[in-house]
Amino acid sequence: MTGGHRVLWFRDIGIDDVPRVGGKNASLGELIRALEPAGIRVPDGFATTADAYRELIAHGDLGPRIATELAAYRSGTASLAATGEAVREALLAAELPPELAVEIREAYRELGRRSGIPHPAVAVRSSATAEDLPDASFAGQQETFLNVVGERQLLEACRRCYASLFTDRAIDYRRAKGFDDLDVALSIGVQRMVRSDVGASGVMFSLDPESGFPRVVVISAAWGLGELVVQGVVDPDRYTVFTPLLGDASLRPIIEREVGAKEQKMVHARGGTARTRTVATTRRERDSLVLDDADVLQLARWAAAVAEHYGRPMDMEWAKDGATGELFLVQARPETVHSTRSGASFVVHRLTGTGPVLVRGAAIGDGIAAGEVCVIRDPSEMARFRDGAILVTEMTDPDWGPVMARAAGIVTEHGGTTSHAAIVSRERGIPAVVGTGNATSSLRDGQAVTLSCAEGEEGRVYAGILPFEREQIDPGSIPSTTTRLLVNVASPDAAFRWWRLPAAGVGLARMEFIVSDRIRVHPMALVHPERVSDPAERERIAGLTRGWPDGSAYFVDTLARGLATIAAPFHPHPTIVRMSDFKSNEYARLLGGADFERPEENPMLGFRGASRYDDPRYREGFELECRAVRMARSEFGFASIAVMIPFCRTLDEADRVLALMARNGLERGVDGLRVHMMCELPANVVLAERFATRFDGFSIGSNDLTQLTLGVDRDAEDLAALFDERDPAVLRMIELAIEGAHAAGIEVGICGQAPSDHPEFAEFLVRRGIDAISLNPDSFLRTAQHVAEVERSIRPVAVTG
Repeated sequence: MTGGHRVLWFRDIGIDDVPRVGGKNASLGELIRALEPAGIRVPDGFATTADAYRELIAHGDLGPRIATELAAYRSGTASLAATGEAVREALLAAELPPELAVEIREAYRELGRRSGIPHPAVAVRSSATAEDLPDASFAGQQETFLNVVGERQLLEACRRCYASLFTDRAIDYRRAKGFDDLDVALSIGVQRMVRSDVGASGVMFSLDPESGFPRVVVISAAWGLGELVVQGVVDPDRYTVFTPLLGDASLRPIIEREVGAKEQKMVHARGGTARTRTVATTRRERDSLVLDDADVLQLARWAAAVAEHYGRPMDMEWAKDGATGELFLVQARPETVHSTRSGASFVVHRLTGTGPVLVRGAAIGDGIAAGEVCVIRDPSEMARFRDGAILVTEMTDPDWGPVMARAAGIVTEHGGTTSHAAIVSRERGIPAVVGTGNATSSLRDGQAVTLSCAEGEEGRVYAGILPFEREQIDPGSIPSTTTRLLVNVASPDAAFRWWRLPAAGVGLARMEFIVSDRIRVHPMALVHPERVSDPAERERIAGLTRGWPDGSAYFVDTLARGLATIAAPFHPHPTIVRMSDFKSNEYARLLGGADFERPEENPMLGFRGASRYDDPRYREGFELECRAVRMARSEFGFASIAVMIPFCRTLDEADRVLALMARNGLERGVDGLRVHMMCELPANVVLAERFATRFDGFSIGSNDLTQLTLGVDRDAEDLAALFDERDPAVLRMIELAIEGAHAAGIEVGICGQAPSDHPEFAEFLVRRGIDAISLNPDSFLRTAQHVAEVERSIRPVAVTG
C-alpha cells in the first residue's frame, strides 16, 4: 500500500492538501472523502506529490538551468517559444528518481488489484500547486494523457506531464496571473479510466456560466471521451436544470434540452502507439440526446451537492461508463469568473444600431466589441495578429492564450459554451461567439464588424461598426416601491441576464417569441403536416422535429421549456404568460403557415387573440399551448406560472376560452392557477366589472387600447403622430379600467412600454392607484427610481426626532 511522501491515494488527501498535490488532485480527494458517502461516484486513483517533483528537479540538477532559461525570457533576450522548448527538453531528458518510479509502479499495481484488472487503463493528468484556485482556473495549461495502459506507458506519461508545466501557454498564463514559475510545483493524478469511450462525457457548471445566475446547473454532453468537449472540437448537447426544484422527486425541472451537432467523438485507439483516436459519429448519435432525464437530474443533484460542500460555484467534468451505465465525476474545480466578481452590480450593453448579420453562434459573456477581423487558421500564423482585432478561427486550444488576450472579441467555428475558447473568453472578459460553423469563410480579413453577445444566448456578428451603449447597474441602488414592479420578457435566451433585478416577477412573457424563434413552425402544421403543400417546407419541418414522437410533442416540449426558462430567474414570484397573440399575417410567415391562414385586409383587427382559440381553424393549436403551460407548471414545477388571455372581445368569448382551457387541464383556481385578461379593448373597459368576475387580474395593454380608443392603426406611418398613450381619451380609459377592476376586487397592472418612455405617464398610473407596472428590463432602474419619487410625494415619509 503506497502512502509515502512521493505518492498518495486520493482518499488520503483533501482540499487542504493543495500545496502537496495541486488543486485538481486535492479536489478529487475531497470529493471521494466527503461526498462519496452521499452517493457521488469518483474513479479511484493516486497522486504524486509536489515533493516528488522537487526531488526530480534536484535529482537532475535542473533548477539552475530552468532558472537561467526563464531569466533570459523575462529579460527579453529569449523568446517564449525558445524558453519553453528548452525547459521541456531538459525535463524530458531527465530520468525519474528511482524511488519515485518504484512508488508509481507499486501504486499502479495496487490500483489494478482494487479494480480487478491487471493493467488498468488510466488517465494521467497534471495538477499544479497554483491550479484550479478560486481566482485562476489554469484551464488546459498542462497536459492530460488518456487510455494509458501498463507501467512503461505510465512512467512515460508522467515524464511528459512534468514537462508540460513549462508549455508556452502555461508560462504565459502564470506570468499574466502573477505566479513565479519557480514557486509552482507539479503533482500528477493517475485515475482509473471510466469507459466513456463507449459511453459519454462532458462538463457542467453549478451556475449559468454566461450570466452567473446561481440557481441552475448547466450540463454539456457528447459521445466518447471528454477531451473534445473541453477542447471545443464538438458542439455538445446542452441541458439546464433549475436546482431549487430538484428536491421534489416528482418533478423534472430540466428547463433546457438542446441537441448539439456532435459530429465527432474520441475513443480508445486500437494498436499502434496512439492511445486515443477521433472518429465520426453516426447519424443516430448526432440526432440523439446523449443523456436521458434520469442521468441529467442525477448529475444536477451531484453538481448542487458539490457546490454546497465547497460553498462556492463549481466547474466539473463527468463521464458515463458505456459498459455499466454508471455516472462518475472525474474533476471538480472552482468556477473562476462570476464567483470572483465583487459586488452585485453588473454592466448592461445595448446595441443602438443595426446591420446585416454575417454569422451566428453561442454568445459568451454579454458584451459588445467592434473592430477589424483577423482570420487566423493555424497557430503558425499568430505573429500577424493585430492587437484589438476580432480574432476569427476554427477553434482554440491553450496555445492560443497569448493571442486571445490581445483580441477585442473572438469568433470560432467549433465549440460550445464549455469549450476552451468559451472558458478563456469568460475569464478574460472578452466577448466571444463560438460554434458559428462558417466564420472563417463568411468573414474576411480586415473586414469591419461588430460582435454582439448582448442579445441573449445567440451571439451575432454584424457587418460594420455599430454604435452601442454601456450602463452600470447596481441593484442595491434600486429603491423599493409600493407599486409592484415586474419585467417583460420575450425571449428565453435573454431571461437569465436579469436575475439580479429585484423584480416582483414577470408581468408579461410573450409566447410568440418562443414560437417564432425556437419552434418556427405554425402549430397547425405540426398537428397536420399532411396539409402542408410546399415540399421544401415539409422537409424543413421534418428536420426540426426529427427525434420527437411527432410534431405536437416538439411544439409542447419546446414551448414548455422556453416558458420555464423565462420563469426561473424570478421564481417563486409569478410569471404571467400571455397565450399566443400572433396576427394572421404573422402566423402565415411561420413554416407551413400559408396553408392555414387566410389573407386579411386588417390583421390587427382580425382573426387574433381569444377569437382564435375555440375556432376550428386553430383550436388544436391552442390545445398544444395549454399542454405546454401545463407541462411547465406540473412536470417542471413552475406553479408560479399564470395565464393571460389577449384581445378578448366579448363575455361569451371569455367563457368559451376558459371552458376550453379547463378541458385541457388549465382550470382557473385548480392547483393555484391564476388566469388574467389583457384589458386592451374599449369593451373590456366598459364592461370591466363583468369581465372581472371571470378573471383574477387585468393587465392593461396600452398599445391596442390606444389604437382602438383613437381609431389609429398603430402601424400606419401617416398617423404615427396621433398615436399617443398620453392622449386624454386614452388616459380616461385607463382610469376607468383601474376603477372597474378595483370595484370588482381584482388587481390591475400595465405591461406596455409607455411607463418606461414617459415619466409623466408612470406618475399618472401611480397616482391612479395601479397595482403593478411591468417594464422592459433595461428601463427597470430609472423607472423604479421615478416611481419611488412619485410615491414619496403622495405619501411623504414621516420624520421623527
